[in-house]
Amino acid sequence: MEPFLTSLRAAAEPTRLRLLALAARGSFCVMEFTEILGQSQPRLSRHLRLLCEAGLLDRVREGANVWFTLPPASAKPLAAALLAHLPEDDPVLAADRRQAARVLAERARVASESFRRQGSDWDEMRALGLPAGAIEAALLSLVPPAGVQNLLDIGTGTGRLLELLAPRVARATGIDASKAMLALARSRLARAGLSHCGVRLADMYRLPFADAAFDLAVLQMVLHYAEDPAGVLSEAARVLRPGGTLIVAELAAHQRADVTGRLAHRWPGFAEAAMDDLLADAGFVPAAPVDVAGAMLVRLWRVRRAPDRPLTASRLPAETGISA
Repeated sequence: MEPFLTSLRAAAEPTRLRLLALAARGSFCVMEFTEILGQSQPRLSRHLRLLCEAGLLDRVREGANVWFTLPPASAKPLAAALLAHLPEDDPVLAADRRQAARVLAERARVASESFRRQGSDWDEMRALGLPAGAIEAALLSLVPPAGVQNLLDIGTGTGRLLELLAPRVARATGIDASKAMLALARSRLARAGLSHCGVRLADMYRLPFADAAFDLAVLQMVLHYAEDPAGVLSEAARVLRPGGTLIVAELAAHQRADVTGRLAHRWPGFAEAAMDDLLADAGFVPAAPVDVAGAMLVRLWRVRRAPDRPLTASRLPAETGISA
């Protein structure tokens, strides 16, 4: 009973309830909470520490920043129950939501300006002239309309895929190696009110998750950037439960040297046979892909993780025509 009482005592304070209500809208750092609530950083840091110690908030370090977010409802149902009883029309909470919207807009603007300064075009499908709508429709056709408990989006970018799949999953996590991308993703998810979706900084070769933690993983337009695609697939297999599903959306093998040079692709797409070999080596049962025509051919594979078995050593897909 003592942990339960500790959680109740931690939540029984106006500022801490306001922090929980904001965290239900997305991840925020201390400085953003300071801007929204108009309170000092030391004061808010103390409140956040108490909420984390009580298990009502999760604390995720990302470089020099620390982000605070709600834990999964399944892990801490008390937080969800408390939030369900907060009145939506409370003027203080409404003012907090307005301030949060302003902070999120500024976060997205700063991230976008960072990308413009760096000359990066983060919307790759647009840069390649690909039919984004058709690719998203094809991907949706491979995901069941309900029943997915835990989704992992590897290389989430701006979080568009999390937003697209959010209605079909109980909980979703996106990882990316770019802080600027994650800033855009957090803003997108918070604006849409997708509190069951979160993002974090992580390396796709060393995913910070336990074995068999996810039901579904997605790699959309990621492998052609990977130095070791086999390593990425093996790590995806590790965090999927046996029988779990992996969806890979990738460029088919092509000869467009202008594309690989301009967008710094490591591989010029993947031949179907090469991808089948990579998936099989990683412990997946290969399946026929779905093709989406456009300026460049895109293929989507929906495969299942086979029962546990020894995995072969990573090898680069020589069939693509590029040497390691």
